[in-house]
Amino acid sequence: MGFLQDAPQLAHPYRSDRLLIALLDRALPPARRAALDVDLDALSDYALMVFERSSRSTRRKPVLTQWDAWGRRVDRVELTTAWLEGPELTTRHAILASGHEPHEHARLEEFARAYLYHVASEFYTCPLAMTDGAATALKASGNQALIDRALPHFLSRDANQFWLSGQWMTENAGGSDVGNTETIARQHADGQWRLYGRKWFSSAVVGEAALALARPEGMGDGAASLALFYVETMDGQARKPELIIDRLKDKLGTHELPTAEVHLEGLPAWPVGELAHGVRQVAPMLNITRTWNAIGAVASMVRAISLARDYARRRKAFGRPLLEHPLHAQTLADMQAEFEGAFALTFEVTHLLGRVEQGLATPHETVALRLLTPLVKLWTGKMAVNLCSEALECFGGAGYIEDTGLPQLLRDAQVYAIWEGTTNVLSLDSLRVLASNDSFAALRKLIGHWLGTAHDTQASFTVHAALDAAAMHLDGKKVERSMLEAGARGIALTLARCAAAALLARQAAWSSSRGDARPAAALRRFLGHGLLRLSDTNGEDSRLLLE
Repeated sequence: MGFLQDAPQLAHPYRSDRLLIALLDRALPPARRAALDVDLDALSDYALMVFERSSRSTRRKPVLTQWDAWGRRVDRVELTTAWLEGPELTTRHAILASGHEPHEHARLEEFARAYLYHVASEFYTCPLAMTDGAATALKASGNQALIDRALPHFLSRDANQFWLSGQWMTENAGGSDVGNTETIARQHADGQWRLYGRKWFSSAVVGEAALALARPEGMGDGAASLALFYVETMDGQARKPELIIDRLKDKLGTHELPTAEVHLEGLPAWPVGELAHGVRQVAPMLNITRTWNAIGAVASMVRAISLARDYARRRKAFGRPLLEHPLHAQTLADMQAEFEGAFALTFEVTHLLGRVEQGLATPHETVALRLLTPLVKLWTGKMAVNLCSEALECFGGAGYIEDTGLPQLLRDAQVYAIWEGTTNVLSLDSLRVLASNDSFAALRKLIGHWLGTAHDTQASFTVHAALDAAAMHLDGKKVERSMLEAGARGIALTLARCAAAALLARQAAWSSSRGDARPAAALRRFLGHGLLRLSDTNGEDSRLLLE
C-alpha cells in the first residue's frame, strides 16, 4: 500500500495544557485543587471521547418537527448526542453551580471547567452562558420571587432539576440597536403579563426559561421604555402553545446549536424589575455572556493549535517533519505567543469577576473590569478567526476537507466576533466606558501592578509607551468625537494587547523562578508583534473610498 498520512491526535486537554496548570498552581490555594482536578480530568476525558466519536461518525444537526402525524403543533427539536449528554455533564461537574459559590476563586474555577468542556460540548456552552447570565441578572434585580423560582433550577447539581435559560433580545428590526424592539408586553385582566412579538435569533430555544426584552403596552419608543421579563417555555414535557418555533437557522457554523426564529403569541411573563430600563437590567447578563464568549474563543484556539502542533510532528515533507522546517516552526510559535496573551487576559478577567462579585476587589479593579470585559471579548473573537484560519493552513489541503473535521473549527470561530456584540459595537462600548469613571487610569494602575510583580524593565517600558500613545488618541480636547469613534477599534485592540503583555510578564516571572522559560519566550515574541494597533483615521479618505 502507498503512503497513508497519520491523522492528528488530541492530547489530554487538561494534563497537556501547561498554561492552565500553571495558572491554577499560581492562583488557587492548594486545598482547592483536589476537587477541581477531579472535574477537570473528567471533562477532559469526555473531550477525548467526543473527539474519537466524531472521527467515526457523520456530523449531525438538530431537527425541528413542527407537526405530529395527527396534525398537532409540537415544535419538537431533536438534539445531537453531545447536547443530550449536556445536562448530566453540567450538573455532575458543577460547571455552572461552581461559579456561584461564595469565594473569590469561584469564577476562575467555573471557567476552567467551561474551557475544557466547550469544544466537546458542541456549543452546549452557549445556553450555559445564557443561563449563567440569567442567574446573575436575577440576583442583581433583587426580585426574590423570581430568584427563588428560577435559581434552584439554573444552578442545580441534579440533571433532573436543571433548567437552561435563553436570551431573547434580537428582533428583525434591531440587533445591537435594541431600541427598535417591537415585542409588546400586555397585562391582562387577571394581572398576568403576556408577550406578543417575534424574536429573530433565539439561541438554544430548547431551554426551559428565558429573559426577554419587551415594550410594555402604551410605553414610548426607544430603549429606555423597554422592560426585562422572565418567561418559562414548557408545560410539563410539552412546549407552551404560546411559543411557536418558525424555523431553525441555517448558519455558517455552530451547527449543533438550535438557533431559532420564534413567535410569542401571549406567552406568560413576569417583570424582572421596573417596567422600564430593561437594557440596564440585562447588563449583568451581558457581562457574563461576553466572558463566556472569550472562554469559548480561547478554547477553540487551543484546540486548533494542539492539533496543528501534533500534525507538525507526524507529517513529513521534503524528508523531515514539518516541525523541523524553520518557517513552519516560526508560524506555530507566533500562533502560540498570541494565544498565550489571549489566555492570560481571558482568565484574569474571570478572576477579577470573582473578586468583584464577592466584594473583595479594589475600587480600581472594579472599574477596570467594566472596561476589560468588552476588550477581552472583542480581541479574542477576532483572534480566534485569524488563528483558526492559520491553523487550517498548517494542514495544507487536508485543512480544507470536511471529513477531517478541521473546517468546523474555522466556521465555528466566526461566531465569537458576532455573538454578544460585534467588534465595532464593543469598541464603541469600550470608548463610552473610557469616557467615564476614570477607567483608563484604573486600567493603567492595574497594569502597573501586574508589571510591578514581573520586574521586567523592557516589558514595562514597552507597555507604558503603548499606553501613552493610546492616551494621546483618547485626548478629547485634541481629537474630534467622530475621529475617536473611527479609531475606537484600534484603541480597544491596543489596550487589550497592553493588558495581555503585562500579564504575560507576570506569568513569565513566576514560571522562570520555577525553571520554565517558555512563558518568557512567549512574552518576547508577543512584544515583537507589537502592541500598538492605533489607526490614523481620516474621515475624508473614508468618504472617498466608500463613494
